[in-house]
Amino acid sequence: MTILAIGLLTACNTGNKFKLEGTIEGGDGEMVYLEHTGLMKSTVIDSTRINSDGEFHFRASRPAYPDFYKLTLGTKQIHFAVDSTETIRIESSFDNFSSDYTISGSESNTDIQLLRKSVIEIQKKANQLIRGMNEADRNKLMDEIITMVEAHKKMARPIILKNPKSTAAYFAIFQKINNTYIFSPYVKEDRPYCAAVATSYNTFMPAYDRSKNLYSLVMDAIKIERQARRQENWQEIVKEIGTGFIDIELADKQGTLRKLSDLKGKVVLVDFSAYESRESVQYTFALRELYNKYSARGFEIYQIALDRNKLLWQEAVANIPWICVRDDNGPNTVHAATYNVTSLPSYFLISRNGDIIGRDMDLQTLEREIEKQL
Repeated sequence: MTILAIGLLTACNTGNKFKLEGTIEGGDGEMVYLEHTGLMKSTVIDSTRINSDGEFHFRASRPAYPDFYKLTLGTKQIHFAVDSTETIRIESSFDNFSSDYTISGSESNTDIQLLRKSVIEIQKKANQLIRGMNEADRNKLMDEIITMVEAHKKMARPIILKNPKSTAAYFAIFQKINNTYIFSPYVKEDRPYCAAVATSYNTFMPAYDRSKNLYSLVMDAIKIERQARRQENWQEIVKEIGTGFIDIELADKQGTLRKLSDLKGKVVLVDFSAYESRESVQYTFALRELYNKYSARGFEIYQIALDRNKLLWQEAVANIPWICVRDDNGPNTVHAATYNVTSLPSYFLISRNGDIIGRDMDLQTLEREIEKQL
């Protein structure tokens, strides 16, 4: 029983550690450092002196999640990752420490080595860009760099898609040239690869700080693209129809057809919302305050309800003083698509002349704009 217990304890302790070992030819007597590469900074974990046979050994705690490290010799570094691997082995030489080495122990580290070597070559080419270059030489060099970057991305994409939750895929997404990311979620062609890694990390390691950081970055890029697309759509709409808004004609709670264009001459809040949503009570109170304060001065609300249930909607709006209409198609109404409404509530402020002067402002800004227009 005692021998079994000792064996289990040893196995458990080994499982909580990883080993980094190898040889550095011509490096005997030199110091090497094991560093953890965090999101914000690198931290030295341990150091050791290379022995007379060129060998070095490290043993460190295994990270809670797959993470990144580097082996540093002087000013040169070898980057690698630790995931489920227990032993990583690096073979190199003192003279060509970071440029000519072999690493074994995991497929991800082999991919990381390939990715890093490619970027080092691109960075060398980029370093040739200097002030005072004539335009022809500069353009020629830029063309070469762009070609190399495209070749790198062509090589990196299969690595990312092969296993998006791998450390190699994550490493590829965050590589830089001149402090600029090679893959960016803000670039349409790159976003699917960034999103694949972000989704995998968020699915399998949701509590990991790297997962949260990458997922937030990708979601921000998607949000910015949607905002830009909405703005582009509105510019096209205004250009085509020659006015600031597209007319709407729908039935109110009494079944009377109400046209948005009939309100021209008033300051109008065109509001898309749903009374069935959880936030509707508080939102309706806010609208009522605006209406009570400004309706006598020429302010009107034209509300398009996207409620699915007509009877519940009629009951909810029974005492609403402004114009509230509804399409029998509910949230699938063509008017929501025409106005590019992707979330609720969504509203537009229209001037007395019929020009849209704002969209989805915070309520304080909205009230200031209403005051200004009245």
